[in-house]
Amino acid sequence: MTDSSLPADGASVEAPSAGRSSKRTSSGFGRYVLRHVGGAAVSLLLVLFSSFFIFRLIAGDPIDQLTKERPVTPEQRAAMRAEMGLDEPLWQQFWDYIAGTLTMDLGESFQYRRPIFDLIVERLPATLLLSGTGMVLAVLLGFWIGTRSGWKQGSRFDKGHVTAGLLLYSAPTFWLGMIVILVFARYLGIFPVNGMRSPSTPPDFWSQALDIGHHLVLPVLTYTAVVYAGYLMIMRSSILDEIGSDYLTTARAKGLRDDEVRQKHAVPNALLPTVTLVFLALGSVVNGSIVTEAVFSWPGLGSLFVQSIFYPDRPVLQALFVLFSSSTILAVLCAEILYWFIDPRIRRS
Repeated sequence: MTDSSLPADGASVEAPSAGRSSKRTSSGFGRYVLRHVGGAAVSLLLVLFSSFFIFRLIAGDPIDQLTKERPVTPEQRAAMRAEMGLDEPLWQQFWDYIAGTLTMDLGESFQYRRPIFDLIVERLPATLLLSGTGMVLAVLLGFWIGTRSGWKQGSRFDKGHVTAGLLLYSAPTFWLGMIVILVFARYLGIFPVNGMRSPSTPPDFWSQALDIGHHLVLPVLTYTAVVYAGYLMIMRSSILDEIGSDYLTTARAKGLRDDEVRQKHAVPNALLPTVTLVFLALGSVVNGSIVTEAVFSWPGLGSLFVQSIFYPDRPVLQALFVLFSSSTILAVLCAEILYWFIDPRIRRS
């Protein structure tokens, strides 16, 4: 018996195996994505269910709120209830709510008598400006200080920044905001207190931009001071986990300077555990400044949410709750998909 039936070229033996491995990886990625997309979809459904019933329990009867300043007859109350769709069965209200949310028809605000979608579009840029600016500063500052604190564990730099960060992190946002207002607005008179614009500002672009930036300083300062310590501690912990690794010892043995070892080897690996944190930060840009906006009367979604609680404006509360929750769920989903590409352990499993 001869071996003439065997392939003459060894590479031809490996090709089918490589093709099967590629197919397994592709199908594994598909299952991985479907599993996490399914989990995100279930979370969104739970958000829709909970927002519908929770705000009906805590907001009370909107007709009582709308008519508390003036006497109305039972016929007028019935007409108002029919106009708002509150006379329909609960299951019909729930179906209309689900269908409207999925088609971006969020209904009309009880308080403003305007479409909720228009209110969100109108106030969203202000929230993105405040939260986005504060989040970028908090992430950069937290990662920069956390890297150096972890690399210089036990130094005065480490102890001082960790203590300051934890003190600011534990401080209530509204209290810190009031302190900032008292110091920089009342006593020093450097920055304005409330709002996003001054009525006396000229209407040209640069004057408006400078005025908005002037109003933005104190809210961003407060937001960044409260948030950055979380990123500091996570990055510091990640750096401490990497310090004793063999690859860092090898890099030092090759004669690399300490700064090069930290920047080129330790930091890239330490950033992997912070991916979820960064994506959560992106998801919370929409809803991360509710208290800050309320303290500084910043005309964003956070202020709208607080005003709707006090009114109470049930449709606005429902819409904002779904928006805030879905942005976080979507950010976590993106982080989980990104893990497939940056963590080989997930691909092997």
